[in-house]
Amino acid sequence: MTKVKTGLDVWLEGTLKQLTGARVGILSHQASVDSRLRHVISLLHAREIHITALFGPEHGLWGTAQDQIPVLSGKDSILNIPVYSLYGEHRAPSPESFANLDVLVCDLQDVGSRYYTFVWTMALAMQGCAKHGKKFIVLDRPNPINGKTLEGPLLDLNYASFVGLYPVPIRHALTIGEMAHWLNARFDIGADLEIVPMKGWKRRMYFEETGLPWVLPSPNMPTVDTAAVYPGGCLIEGTNLSEGRGTTRPFEMIGAPFINPDQLAGLLNHEKLPGVVFRACRFEPTFHKFKEESCGGVQIHVKDRHSFQPFLTTLALIQRVHDLYNTRFAWRPPPYEYETEKLPFDILCGTDAIRKAIEAGRPVTSLRKSWQTDSALFARECKPFLLYN
Repeated sequence: MTKVKTGLDVWLEGTLKQLTGARVGILSHQASVDSRLRHVISLLHAREIHITALFGPEHGLWGTAQDQIPVLSGKDSILNIPVYSLYGEHRAPSPESFANLDVLVCDLQDVGSRYYTFVWTMALAMQGCAKHGKKFIVLDRPNPINGKTLEGPLLDLNYASFVGLYPVPIRHALTIGEMAHWLNARFDIGADLEIVPMKGWKRRMYFEETGLPWVLPSPNMPTVDTAAVYPGGCLIEGTNLSEGRGTTRPFEMIGAPFINPDQLAGLLNHEKLPGVVFRACRFEPTFHKFKEESCGGVQIHVKDRHSFQPFLTTLALIQRVHDLYNTRFAWRPPPYEYETEKLPFDILCGTDAIRKAIEAGRPVTSLRKSWQTDSALFARECKPFLLYN
């Protein structure tokens, strides 16, 4: 039984008076559904809302494109209206896309990690609405990995990119609505912002506790288990290791052809990292890094989500591989997510300090205090903007 009502569910219980007589744009993806799996576009169209434009984030409106693949704009074949891609030539809505628009509705399922690009697409859309005098409505959704646990360093703005535009930690513990609320106020975006909160959501909840159906928000985010490891697993994108894309367990299976899986698993399990066990495994990606090559590595088995620290766990894994296979391991070179100069690993971490610590042989566990301090500062700053106890 559903315990939580999303912002979309709550909104549909009302009159939608904000949209009366308005030309409406919708920023959404395939996970923008209500508790009965009906899509926001279909629901608003059925209510005879005047929808004039659709906007799609990374992976496209229906989530068909793989990571970092530019998506073209086009036209919706059913509504016969423009579909503007915000992951291609433009990452923010173009001035032309606002011409036939009064209100932009944002309904995106985020996964609670700074590098997931949907919150930054939302931020740029909000900036555009502020500039062009358009109303911006965010339909809130759960943070699937809870709204209490923070982890990782605050972004150094010298490393700002499309996987982190503002100074937030890796695991930020905000809902997408709270992120919009904080960004709009803290950075003076000045949007005419309305957030439709959820009902029944508690900060301690993981997504399974909401009673809501999970729809994968991107091609390699098939389960809530994936979201739970992603605040660390995405770091593998900044290396020459496979992050498990091309397998059925992306971000949980990590490896490369040169890794001895039993040796790596043994050393990692010896570290007794909280809430996790590493299983030696082999896998063969069907696409992406090491396509159709046999990779040795580990699968991350989360035994206790509440004590598990995905960012720390993946850093420990990277450090072990770096030390064991120093001549084979490498940091991925640029470009990455529209950035052409800085190393992708540094962009993901939001600092170069972690990479330098690994290269110097400094245990990554010794860095934990620094980001715990960052997390405490961020939690205090965001407290006035939280929408849920």
